Amino acid sequence: MAIKLNKVFYRTILIATFLAINMLIISGIGSAWAFMNTGADKTSMLHLEVPMEDVYKPSLEWINTENPGRPMEIQALGEITNDYMNAWHVRNIAYKKNDPYGIEDFYTDSARVRLYDHIDANKKNNNWYKRTTLNHNSSLDFYTADGTMVVFKDYNVEEYQEIYQGEELILKEKDTTSYQVMMLLEDGFWRIRHLKEIPTPIDTAKIVKRTIDKKLAKVKNIKGINYYPKDSPWDTFGKKFSDSIINRDFKIIQEMGLNTIRVFIQYEDFGKNRVDYKKLALLKTLLDTAEENNLEVLITLFDFYGDYDVSNWTLTHRHAESIIKAMKDHPALLGWDIKNEPDLDFDSRGKQRVLSWLEQMIDNIKKWDKNHPITIGWSSPEAGIELADKVDFVSYHYYREPKDYKLAHNKLRALVPTKPKVLQEYGMSSYKGLWNLYRGADEQGQLAYYKQMQQILKEDNIPYMFWTLYDFKKVPSSVAGSLPWKTKKQHFFGCLDSLGNKKPVYHELANKKRE
Repeated sequence: MAIKLNKVFYRTILIATFLAINMLIISGIGSAWAFMNTGADKTSMLHLEVPMEDVYKPSLEWINTENPGRPMEIQALGEITNDYMNAWHVRNIAYKKNDPYGIEDFYTDSARVRLYDHIDANKKNNNWYKRTTLNHNSSLDFYTADGTMVVFKDYNVEEYQEIYQGEELILKEKDTTSYQVMMLLEDGFWRIRHLKEIPTPIDTAKIVKRTIDKKLAKVKNIKGINYYPKDSPWDTFGKKFSDSIINRDFKIIQEMGLNTIRVFIQYEDFGKNRVDYKKLALLKTLLDTAEENNLEVLITLFDFYGDYDVSNWTLTHRHAESIIKAMKDHPALLGWDIKNEPDLDFDSRGKQRVLSWLEQMIDNIKKWDKNHPITIGWSSPEAGIELADKVDFVSYHYYREPKDYKLAHNKLRALVPTKPKVLQEYGMSSYKGLWNLYRGADEQGQLAYYKQMQQILKEDNIPYMFWTLYDFKKVPSSVAGSLPWKTKKQHFFGCLDSLGNKKPVYHELANKKRE
């Protein structure tokens, strides 16, 4: 009996093993078949854990796709575009790391030689590059009948690069170049065969003049406030967003005699380079509500963003472009503030890197929106001289003693005499508790501060936006850290307390007569 049981047991094991081996073989054949039919994943070839459009997304427009022979198919055009962008991306990475990995996937044998030579020369000279392209305008020349070769021109390619020797930045360059491009279809992938510089044609397109004078006139008369809802500070467009709360707050602001609000958009919160349409809908609701209450809105972009590296420029460009093109025609929009206090990143990120990113963003926004002025929210009057020739009005913040304010403002006015200047943030906390007992001000101290500041602003007709409408029960640790002596005072800058009651300073900040 035991012998028969052993035989059954062994037979069961043999059958199970046989079935398992056959299943593995079938699975392997299926995987191989799928690979042969779909081709290797180009994202994995580049060792990217995220899609290409989340690491490199320059603007590319096909200005002509007509072909005298075989018509260009939509799918083929998409594949050509993707592989062409991939080719630029792997070249940028190769020059940054001085590593040819990935070049062979997007360049033919003959095209690789020149790239390899450049990489070898860079290694010998201890040089490396950070490069990106920002805009491409492609026009089809020829597409073969068998669909294996394409020739096109890529006009006015905006390129930016930083050249390093060791860890030292020795040169930064911005250039516009045009190319003749030939690509061949090999093993299911489009590879660059030729990428040859050609003369850039004279741009005959009519230049559309910016028309910002009416908005600038309103900037000069700003009497406004930096705004967050009382129950969702630093998270205006989060889960607690309520159009009724926004409307109630805007009515309070309007009744105070103020005419402008400043709101903040965070890069990650709005979807990074893939802007969330739901967030855009909330932003539009806020603008609609502002219009109903006769308020202008200054939108501050890239709040809490701190990565100015060239490699990510195209992603921040797509983010800004999506928001600006969606909102640029709204009647409540006053203008664009590119970044809140970017000068605080000078030491940690590098001053030139920050300024280069800001300058390029200014140039782009001027292309995308011809009707609204641009500014940058510097943390101090002293920083206001940066890029003053590029912005349309200068914005700065001031949280120092009122007695020193006029001197600081006048110094800036002397250095930048031709641009309007806005005191974009200022204020005094009314917290005088355990963690700020000797240096803080109570509600009467807050009132005294604003009496001094408002008198100066009125006498010199300086546009202003104070901080802020409400005291906040909770302040995110990302704003001022977690140390109570640093964070506690952030709760008490409002002219209304956290329950919505008027503090003594409310009446000092209210302009009963609209100007």
